[in-house]
Amino acid sequence: MADETRVEKDSMGDVRIPGWAYWGAQTQRAVENFSVSEHRIPASMIRALALIKKNAAIANGELGTVDTRLTDAIRKAADEVLAGDWDRHFPIDVFQTGSGTSWNMNANELIGNRASEILGEPIGKRHPVHPNDHVNRGQSSNDVIPTAIHVANRMELPSLVAAVRALSGSFRRKADEFTDIVKIGRTHLQDAVPMTVGQEFDGFAVQMKKGAERLERTMANLEELALGGTAVGTGLNAHPEFAAKAIAGIAAETGIPFRAAESRFEAIGTRDAQVELAGALNSLAVSLMKIANDLRLLASGPRAALGEIILPELQPGSSIMPGKVNPVIPEMIIQVAAHVIGKAASITTAGQNSPLELNMMNPLIAHETLSAISLLRESCTAFAERCVDGIAVDEKRCEYWIEWSLALVTPLATEIGYDKAAELAHKAFEESRTIRDVVTESGLLSETDIARLLDPRSMI
Repeated sequence: MADETRVEKDSMGDVRIPGWAYWGAQTQRAVENFSVSEHRIPASMIRALALIKKNAAIANGELGTVDTRLTDAIRKAADEVLAGDWDRHFPIDVFQTGSGTSWNMNANELIGNRASEILGEPIGKRHPVHPNDHVNRGQSSNDVIPTAIHVANRMELPSLVAAVRALSGSFRRKADEFTDIVKIGRTHLQDAVPMTVGQEFDGFAVQMKKGAERLERTMANLEELALGGTAVGTGLNAHPEFAAKAIAGIAAETGIPFRAAESRFEAIGTRDAQVELAGALNSLAVSLMKIANDLRLLASGPRAALGEIILPELQPGSSIMPGKVNPVIPEMIIQVAAHVIGKAASITTAGQNSPLELNMMNPLIAHETLSAISLLRESCTAFAERCVDGIAVDEKRCEYWIEWSLALVTPLATEIGYDKAAELAHKAFEESRTIRDVVTESGLLSETDIARLLDPRSMI
């Protein structure tokens, strides 16, 4: 049937569908109406929808609201979707009706057609398994899509948390490795006081640790599911026990403590949990951009700038300058961070578009949260493995900058006063000399005191 088409009907009339496609009329209408981008439903949303449809069918079978012969077939079809067998049959653009009804109906129609086929009937007849009456029984797009977003977000987050913690571990190992290497600290991009390279990397490690913790704190709210609220939260057309059974099934299958939302009106009417998640993703992106920019600065030169650290050399950096090597992984991280910060802004705007009882930007929120999680996960892994783990320090360069830094004058203020110390610092700067030379020449302190006060290790 590769070159053939078939005709299906919905409440608006006949629709022509590719013969090979297992979707139905409403999906086809969405394909024709919304093909405006290259973005399609995230794979994790497909899995989440399949989990919902599978456990909804099991619940309906147990409650006697749908014949068990049909629910068994629905469950089998949903398991195939979970396995990834039908991903190419989810063709609808992310940019579509705000409720995500088209995605829900795509799942209903595909699973309904496949379930009918399992029962020995041809696809496209909406019989014996009907997409609305059987696959969608006890549900509405308005509670299914928010539930799927929560399930997908929650299932994907642990892998990101693990990647962030691994990156934190990479920075921690470098902090330990560099614990005795003294360097000049900088504030306002100006020389400040000495510190160790290990202390600098300790800051990076803790940033990533806190980033992982922020992500983990969003999980509890993602575990609340809207399922059972149907259209606006009242549960119209759903069996009173349906939601509890279906949610318990999802929780058992995933090993995640999903539970019914405290208020299904809140769970359907808002996407506050995703806005909270976006905040954690945004914070992580900001941290990554800060760290990546710092590594670029510390590695800059390497001869005509700071050159304190040495990044792994991964590829030629120029098509015209032989021998030039660029900080490619930090630059990749900076671009990823900028992209994710944009996604967080998009989610924030989308979260505000929840007029009355339903958010109207659910598909965009699903796309932005899940793509951000995936992008950050892969980027953090690459950052650790392709950059941080291979960083080295140029100790002689660090010593050189300390000796030439005017900030060494800081401890002298306790002995000779702030004004005199500032005068000596200005003299050293004007004459392009080291603080040590100028202080020795001044005769204000003994050589012993100068050695003690200008020892960088005494300042950390």
